[in-house]
Amino acid sequence: MLSVSTGCESRQRESNPPPPAAVSEAPAPAPDATRPVEQGAQPARPLPQEEQATGGSGQLVSVADLVEAVKGSVVNVDVRVRSPGLQDHGDLFERFFGMPGFPGEGGPAPRERIQQGAGSGFLIEPNGLILTNNHVVENAFSIRVRLDDGREYDAKVLGRDPLTDLALIKLQGNVKDLPFVRLGDSDEVRVGDPVVAIGNPFGLTSSVSSGILSARARDIQAGPYDNFLQTDAAINPGNSGGPLFNARGEVIGINTAIVGVGTGIGFAVPSNMAQVLLPQLQKGKIRRGWLGVSVQDLTPELARALKVQQDKGAIVTGVEENTPSARAGLQQDDIITAVNGEPVESAHALTREIGFRSPDETVKLTVYRAGQPREVRVKLAERPDLEGSSTEPSGDEREESGRRLGMRLQDVDPRLVPGATRGALIIEVEPGSPAERAGLQPGMVIVEAGGRPVNNPREFAQAVRGQSPGSVLLLRVQLGESRLLRALTIPEER
Repeated sequence: MLSVSTGCESRQRESNPPPPAAVSEAPAPAPDATRPVEQGAQPARPLPQEEQATGGSGQLVSVADLVEAVKGSVVNVDVRVRSPGLQDHGDLFERFFGMPGFPGEGGPAPRERIQQGAGSGFLIEPNGLILTNNHVVENAFSIRVRLDDGREYDAKVLGRDPLTDLALIKLQGNVKDLPFVRLGDSDEVRVGDPVVAIGNPFGLTSSVSSGILSARARDIQAGPYDNFLQTDAAINPGNSGGPLFNARGEVIGINTAIVGVGTGIGFAVPSNMAQVLLPQLQKGKIRRGWLGVSVQDLTPELARALKVQQDKGAIVTGVEENTPSARAGLQQDDIITAVNGEPVESAHALTREIGFRSPDETVKLTVYRAGQPREVRVKLAERPDLEGSSTEPSGDEREESGRRLGMRLQDVDPRLVPGATRGALIIEVEPGSPAERAGLQPGMVIVEAGGRPVNNPREFAQAVRGQSPGSVLLLRVQLGESRLLRALTIPEER
């Protein structure tokens, strides 16, 4: 497996590796052929075929006009994220359960540490809509965006999708008539075509690199919908969320990950994937189709053993009860070879094809059973949060619950809390608050509320919202290797 890291710059460490997830289911242009983007609601003008920055040999000659036309749309994204600090200011990844003075039975509380990070993004609308990576803005309490001309704005997250590492943010204030670029057709770009990356690697704003598209449809084990474009255009920490342009000045990828640092191998989310998700990102919630099956690739050897002529497809290895697949009559060892007549070449391709369809949509599957083809119609359901990466409820709701109780929470990071893999980590408790009166302290992990497991701060916020003012919510918390009970009185609404 490749050792892949994101291209997001952290000022406390060089890069933040993404959590691995197993897959479940032309002539040279004339001197003034292009112009810089002017202020006004006009996108960077796609270069006509005769003006593309390519020579007669098809090799990239100059990207100067292209860069001048689009660079005003590329932005720097600075974020701040809260992390619990160590009493002795030790390294973030140092063990601090069991350390002398760790909060608990009389020990002092750790000081909060603010992590700063930087990434890139690009404007897709003149009113300040920006596409970037989820890992750039995830858990950020402050987002500051700097434009190429030096102007700065605060921004807020409209929607995030951890499974494709995409996020949509919007500039705050009276924002209009900003330069922006259009998303191109990533299916049209061919291996060997020239590409240009613009971003802010290592804080070096508006850095440009060029290369070619090296490969398509790469699965780097970053998520269930991996379909990355691979490029040799230089991508480094800080490039995350920046655009990958074709020779017409259209965005055909969102730069996301690299193999090591300085290896010359980078990966970008295809623009067509972002195009499909944009309406949902604007609404703040991603809904995906779901079959409810486990699948694996059909290989030529398995095809012979199953006595079918096809050698590409997805073999059903399990059917979950009370799911669309079970209701449609799919069975173990069925081979799915097409969706609505479009061929399915692998289990990963099936997962991606279904996942980008709407829940409640009915699809026609071409299925081979005992060597005989048949058509099966399935009404899809909404995919559950199998990875525990849901962004619902919103961060504002989580923060409101925390302020109401007088504490701040964040997801558990096993590197910070050895022995804990789930729960809501308390990072700050306000003196005199309901949380303090309940005996809650920074460093504790809430793992149960009202008798129900708590996997993250979102689930804790849901548990709190279900309580009436004045009621007492029984919490189970983890502190080091100990499990303790706490009684939290729910206050009146502020």
